[in-house]
Amino acid sequence: MPVHQLPAHDVADLALAAEGRRRIEWAEREMPVLRLIRERFERERPLSGIRIAACLHVTTETANLMRTLAAGGADVVLAASNPLSTQDDVAAALVAEYGIPTYARHGEDRDGYYAHLNAIADTRPAITMDDGCDLVTLLHTERPGQVGEVLAGTEETTTGVIRLRAMAADGALGYPVVAVNEAQTKHLFDNRYGTGQSTVDGILRATNVLLAGRHVVVAGYGWVGRGIAARFRGMGSQVAVAEVDPIKAIEALMDGFLVMPMSEAAAWGEVFVTATGDLNVIREEHFRVMRDGAILANAGHFDAEIELPALRRLAGGRVREVRRNVEEYDLGDRRIHLVAAGRLVNLGAAEGHPAAVMDMSFANQALGVEYVVAHHGELDRRVYAVPEPIDREVARLKLAALGIGIDALTPEQRTYLSSWKSGT
Repeated sequence: MPVHQLPAHDVADLALAAEGRRRIEWAEREMPVLRLIRERFERERPLSGIRIAACLHVTTETANLMRTLAAGGADVVLAASNPLSTQDDVAAALVAEYGIPTYARHGEDRDGYYAHLNAIADTRPAITMDDGCDLVTLLHTERPGQVGEVLAGTEETTTGVIRLRAMAADGALGYPVVAVNEAQTKHLFDNRYGTGQSTVDGILRATNVLLAGRHVVVAGYGWVGRGIAARFRGMGSQVAVAEVDPIKAIEALMDGFLVMPMSEAAAWGEVFVTATGDLNVIREEHFRVMRDGAILANAGHFDAEIELPALRRLAGGRVREVRRNVEEYDLGDRRIHLVAAGRLVNLGAAEGHPAAVMDMSFANQALGVEYVVAHHGELDRRVYAVPEPIDREVARLKLAALGIGIDALTPEQRTYLSSWKSGT
């Protein structure tokens, strides 16, 4: 695309665009559901005239979602939801190859991050698409006059949904938001299989340690924690789970994992992964009893799960980078290694979820946007689950794309299941 025709943007290097396009097209091969939706969107144009501001991880998979929304007629603008997850070649390709305004630079600082959020908010969107609720929060706290212009939004993550529900409970949420994270075709697959695999991938790329036989502690046993624990066990690790929810703790125990409080796990573990969505899950008292060489990583959305100020204070400035994406904190009598600066390890030290998993998550995003555009007038200012027909349609399309058939109920079976009169 000629320079004078480029959309507004702030990216690291437009010369990377060709490589970005190659990788975006490679990811598309693993995203058949989104491709089918894009083909329909091109015919029907259900998003014509709708301006969408998206704050998402700028990856190859996200690029294919942006292409799908644009194919539906939307005016799309994108900013990064995490400074370490941005793939600079993808950002360049979105601008130079696909004409999508993009504001994202790998490693941008906090000021740059919020400058980019404000840049997409400046477009005065009718739909927001968030990954962690930062864009929604910005609009409500710093730009309240714009909130009334927004028809609806979507949210990708557990952390974002928690924040949105807190806003709704306080009566502060100014427009309806669909919680894409709550779709079964999202959390059962993206959170469990996607995060599980990509978390292990990130830790291995950063540290190159042998996982077989190693003590691994997973904090949290939600869908993300389940997936991480299962993948580490598959690598031969001995896995312990730390939980605050007694039901999830029993489930982890019945799934064959050790269960212990973090106060006990801190001295037992060698690799620690947080996946709770809360703050200070691993704290100063835990650092003080960890083994020399312990590895810390976070798979939750924000870098608050590990109490980094306390770790810095204990190290007293004795911090150095020992490998790419690995910082060593020297506590005097022990060294602790932090991966990806405590940010999302699967995106900070690897490439995030495999495209085949994100295919379903982003199919929910695309269909969720189509739904709220059509039905926003019927929705209250609260958080909604993805409608079940959309969830089932995503699963149906995925199976069809994989060439897998399933059974259908016979008329007799349907009658039986809907009757209360049939018995033994």
